[in-house]
Amino acid sequence: MEKQKSIEALQFFVTNLSNQAFSHKLQGKFFSALGFEKLGNKYTEHYEEEMGWVDKFIDRMLDLGGEIKHEARAEVKIIKDPVEYIKSELQISINGIELLRNCMAGICEDVTTYDIMKEYLKDEEEDMYWSEQQLDLIETVGCKPWLIKQL
Repeated sequence: MEKQKSIEALQFFVTNLSNQAFSHKLQGKFFSALGFEKLGNKYTEHYEEEMGWVDKFIDRMLDLGGEIKHEARAEVKIIKDPVEYIKSELQISINGIELLRNCMAGICEDVTTYDIMKEYLKDEEEDMYWSEQQLDLIETVGCKPWLIKQL
């Protein structure tokens, strides 16, 4: 097993997932402030869930003897339209799942890290399906009725 590959992969996800998680927290607060409490709570809870994954990745890095880093994060813009935000989230999920699968291929000899990433992949797929479901619902019932359900 090549530990350094796993450590680098884990650090990549610690940095990028924590950034994405914080973006969810900000979006959640923004949507709640607009009165869309359900949507706001969804993304605030999503922040907490993703930070749980960050903790698991950090713990595994430390188990492997890696050095954890607090790397710079890219700026993420707040998306004011809830529907556009879900569309954006869907695309982020699609791209992230592909990236995660490629990463897993490179760390498959580290069974423990692979298993953690596999569980994270399942969680990300659930997020993708939720976004798809919401967009299908919006298409079926219309934007305004869907937004009313988010109050």
